[in-house]
Amino acid sequence: MAYGLINADIHSDSQGGVLAPISSVMRNRIINGQMQIDQRNAGGVITNPTSSQYLLDRFYYRSTSTTPTFTVQQNAGSVTPPAGFTNYLGVTMTNSSTPSSTDRFAIGQPIEGYNTADLNWGTANAKTVTLSFWVYSSLTGTFGGALQNSAQNYSYPFTYSIPVANTWTQIVLTIAGPTAGTWIGATNGVGVFVFWSLGTGSTLQGTAGSWSANTYWAGTGSTNIVSTNGATFYITGVQLEKGSSATGYEYRQYQQELALCQRYYENMGSCYIANSSNNYGSLIYKVSKRATPTITSSSSGFASQGSITTEGAWWVYTTSQGNSTITVSAEL
Repeated sequence: MAYGLINADIHSDSQGGVLAPISSVMRNRIINGQMQIDQRNAGGVITNPTSSQYLLDRFYYRSTSTTPTFTVQQNAGSVTPPAGFTNYLGVTMTNSSTPSSTDRFAIGQPIEGYNTADLNWGTANAKTVTLSFWVYSSLTGTFGGALQNSAQNYSYPFTYSIPVANTWTQIVLTIAGPTAGTWIGATNGVGVFVFWSLGTGSTLQGTAGSWSANTYWAGTGSTNIVSTNGATFYITGVQLEKGSSATGYEYRQYQQELALCQRYYENMGSCYIANSSNNYGSLIYKVSKRATPTITSSSSGFASQGSITTEGAWWVYTTSQGNSTITVSAEL
């Protein structure tokens, strides 16, 4: 009797767990979850980021005040990442501050609606998702975070435990999809926010493990990392996937992950302007942008000439001469 060959993607978890067949089509909705792409800083230290400032690619910081202060760096502290990973995002507190009741400090990622529309959130057919990640902190206890809709008026606060200091711990959270709330569909806006709290005031904490029509940033009783001077918080291996269980981390080729990041931000590299008279040229992005981007130059005298599109732009240097770095941003 002849037998056919069945093709399947076979994966294990990053710790060499039991093999299981899984789908590999847009499984992980998080981009740069293993923290390997850092176009803005190339591994350098970010000191006291401002609210909405991007850290590593696709991960940014949200806050309500300029205190407390901290540094962020890819592979901060040079600890050994969990098996299967080479990079992580690291936060180190340099000046602690106790959050007021309405303060919130968090790192997170906005996920584009095109990548979450199939979850059918806000309907009777809402799909369950599983959020998994690895964390390492100098503190122990109960920590928190939240998922939010694009309007940030419907949220799912969560908590998780770090039982041992300075040890990588894998967290797995299964989240039933919300059947209420307003969620955008297949558009280029924010489909879902995912946040990890560094510190959240009491009025912005809610009962963990349930959806509500509130703006919560963490589950009740979450540890405020920002309240401890010198505290560290590291994270990697972030995955948000459809289904009620965590599968092995979805590793993508470096160039594929970079291209996913470049939809939102691209470092075009450096160029040399030979003289200070008008110098015309064109920018052709490596990847089509999410929306009409903002183009920034490290030199003065830069201006766009004609329309800027999601595919490219004309530019002109009018008063500058020398080296210049050009970046293109279409972040959510």
